[in-house]
This record gives sequence, structure tokens and C-alpha cells, in this order.
Amino acid sequence: MAAGPAPHGGHRRAQRPHLSKMERMVVSMQDPDQGVKMRSQRLLVTVIPHAVTGNDVMEWLIQKYCITEEEALHLGTLLVRHGYLYPLRDPCHLELRLDETPYRFQTPYFWMSTLWPAAELDYAIYLAKKNIRKRGGLVDHEKEHYDQLHRKISHTWDLVVMQAREQLRAAKQRRKGDRLVIACQEQTYWLVNRPPPGVPSVLEQGPQRGSCTAGRVQMTKTMDFYRREVECLRKALGRTRVKSSVCLEAYLKFSSQRGPHDPIMSGCLPSNPWVTDNDTYWAMNAPSAAVPTRLRVEQWAFSFRELLEDPVGRAHFMDFLRKEFSAENLSFWEACEELRHGGQAQVPALVDAVYQQFLAPGAARWVNIDSRTMERTLVGLGRPHRHVLDDAQLHIYMLMKKDSYPRFLKSDLYKDLLAEAVVPPETKRRVFPFMRKPRHSSPSPALLPASASGEPLGGDGEA
Repeated sequence: MAAGPAPHGGHRRAQRPHLSKMERMVVSMQDPDQGVKMRSQRLLVTVIPHAVTGNDVMEWLIQKYCITEEEALHLGTLLVRHGYLYPLRDPCHLELRLDETPYRFQTPYFWMSTLWPAAELDYAIYLAKKNIRKRGGLVDHEKEHYDQLHRKISHTWDLVVMQAREQLRAAKQRRKGDRLVIACQEQTYWLVNRPPPGVPSVLEQGPQRGSCTAGRVQMTKTMDFYRREVECLRKALGRTRVKSSVCLEAYLKFSSQRGPHDPIMSGCLPSNPWVTDNDTYWAMNAPSAAVPTRLRVEQWAFSFRELLEDPVGRAHFMDFLRKEFSAENLSFWEACEELRHGGQAQVPALVDAVYQQFLAPGAARWVNIDSRTMERTLVGLGRPHRHVLDDAQLHIYMLMKKDSYPRFLKSDLYKDLLAEAVVPPETKRRVFPFMRKPRHSSPSPALLPASASGEPLGGDGEA
């Protein structure tokens, strides 16, 4: 059988990372010192050297990777289904059996990581050889493929038959054990590359993940197994799913909302500081700017996170909360942020200070959190760390987001900020706002006339 590279017109086989992992595992299994124990096996009167049993493979996988028996069975079955191990008895069924069934390691020539996939000409030669040897004793799907290939490559069918007879003639000169091994190798290779109808192709679907219900647990399915299966399917039916149309609408809304605020898509006003020497854009959008721009104020309405991340927006939000007598909520959130991103040495002192100021009974700036959150926080205060107040901070954050933030956007304060915001004048509108404006450099002094440069013409000071 010639399973070499395909012609130049063939399609390259897509390389899969899991194949290289399996092949490294197979190489370690064949190590003479630490690999699977190999010995000669007798099939009727034929002795097959370098064979392993299913029990030996499973025991080696358990000891090597410290996995359970079910996981080892699943992993060994994957190796057999990908053709790295092939059974010598009943080679039509690619599965790992936990008994004394003999297996052999596939030669690297037939591994799945070969650069080119199996060609139709090679498959035709294999079927023709099998048809001659068994005198027409092909199974149904092999007969169907044989007839299809006969019609498809009828112009080269004489070559197919000649190659099949030549390979059979060469096989007769080998020992009986070698003939059996080569026949099992070829059969396993084509069972993987041309699986029978109803058998999933591992080359198209890839390896299936193992689970706690794989292997022997699935062999004896009990009522608990079916109960867990029904519960899993019921949860799958109740899982919320988002339609692609809804996702696309949300994406379009996000793009249309953020487009005018993108300096690359919509340009910078009054000028682009990345390609010019004018830094007015940086000054107008500085964190401590006295009057924010209109685009900046509009961006606060995108989300509550946008408002808190802008120092100017957070300051105006603090002014709004003071009018509503709830400024302690934002102060507590800022104190938790300082605790989270502060130094490790100051963590115990900061935790105690925040607790005494905001959470302790009778605190000066007490914040209102629910009892469950307070219980979890008090438990964590026994061993203070920088994330001990995360639950309380999240509770206050959601309270401001759902209550104070919507009222801030509807308030006169925010409307006045929009009305008084600065709208930078546009200096010059170009088709591509990010294009670099060509600069006109001054001429080199070496090119200036002598009278203009004021230097003598000679190198030694003489005219």
C-alpha cells in the first residue's frame, strides 16, 4: 500500500495539536525501560512479537498520569480509534478491551499527522488487493467504494490492479506473522481514514472529552445514570440563549454609540495631536480639566463605569450625591478602591479605618448594606486582606448604579453640564482625519548661498 504524499493538486491535511500530544504519548509508551511491557503473543499457531495487552496499556496509563480507571479507559480508546494502537484479534472493531486481547503499536508511516491525507488511488489499490485475496469477499460499504472508484478512475484501473497483484506477490515472500501484522496495519489505517457508515470520523470531529460517566460506568447504566442524564438535559433546555439577530443589533448599537467618540474613526477636535504639534486636544481632555468637552460629558451616559472612571465625572457625581445626602456611598466605594490597589503593608490599617468610618455601628458616615453582606464582611475582618470588602463594595456599587445614577442623568446638574460643555472648533476637515499633514522643512545651510549664510567660501578663511 502506498500512502505517501499526494500529488501537487491534493489538499494538505490540517494539523491538529491533539495528534502531536497523542504521538508523544505513544512514543513514551514504547520506551524500552519505562514503557508498556511488550512480549510475544500467539494467535493460533502464529507468533506475533512486540505485542501488548489491553490490561497492560490501561495499567500503564493509570500509573503514568495518575488518573482513574474510567479516564484511562477513555484515553486508551482514543488512541485505538485514532489508529495508534490496533488489535490483532477482530481488527474491525477499534476499541480498547480490558482483557488479554493483543495490540500492537502502529508504525509512524501510518500515523494521522502525515502531511498529506490518504489518496483515492491508494484506497483503490487496497480494496483491489483485498478483493483479489478474498476472492470478492468485501463487505457492503467496501463494495460500494470499490465500484465508485472503478468508475471514477477507470482510466488508471489497469495500474490499480497491477499494483495490487505486485504487492500480493511481494507479501507471499514474507513470514506469516509479518503478513498478518501488515494486513492489520493497513486495515486500521483505512478504518480511520475511510470509516464504515454510521461510525463517526475522528479526523472530522476530533477526540471526544471524557467524563465521570465514561468507560465502565456507561457499560452498566443504572437508574442514577439516567436520572443524572435527564437532569442534565432539563438544565440544557432551560438555559437562556441569545439569538444572533439580537447580538448583531447590540453590536450595531454599540458601534453607532461609540463611533463619534473614537478619535481614529471620527477624528480629533480641534486637531490630531498624534500627527501635529498642537496639543490642545490633550489639554481639553486632561483629568483635571475645568470645563469638560461635550463628547466627554455625553460619554458619562454610556454606562456607570464610564462615569466613575472619569475623575471630572466622578467629582460632579459626588456633588449630586451631596445634594441627595448620600455622598457616603461614593466615598465608601473610593475607599474600597484605594484598599484594593494600595500597598500591602497598609492593608490592615486601611481595613480598620474603612470599617470604623463606614460599617461600624454608630459610624460617622454609615452606609446601608444588607445583613448577609455584613455577616460575610465581619467574618473576613478576622483575617483582613485587600479583597475583604469586595462584597460590600459591590452592594453599594449596584445601589448607586440602579438608583442614584439614573437620577443623575435626569437631573438639572447633568443637563447644565451638557449645555455648558465645550465644543472644540474644527480647524480643517480632511477625508482621512488620521492622515499626517506634510511638513515643509527649512532648507539645509549647506544649500544656502554664501551671502545668506554669512560664512567664508574657503575652508581656511580666505575669500
